[in-house]
Amino acid sequence: MKLDPPRIEQALSQFPAQQVPEDHPVIPQFNRLFGDHTFFIDADGLAIVEPNGHDEGGAETGRIVKLASWVDDRRTLAPHDREFTEVVVIFSKAA
Repeated sequence: MKLDPPRIEQALSQFPAQQVPEDHPVIPQFNRLFGDHTFFIDADGLAIVEPNGHDEGGAETGRIVKLASWVDDRRTLAPHDREFTEVVVIFSKAA
């Protein structure tokens, strides 16, 4: 899922990570491997947000999905099968 700046901000306010900037040299490689997404790096590795329906109030939600884990003291990412986490972010309707 590609997120616009307000949704990136909302996602980052709900889980501890950093966005990989769109102009970072690794983005083309991530896009080839994982598709066109907004990518996040956290203590566990590389993650994206996938659509997850709506909450009870009708706001769109997204689930954090892990794509790669850190190895070598967080210098290298090792891709793995998509790992759906229990972390769900809620996007306000205004975003």
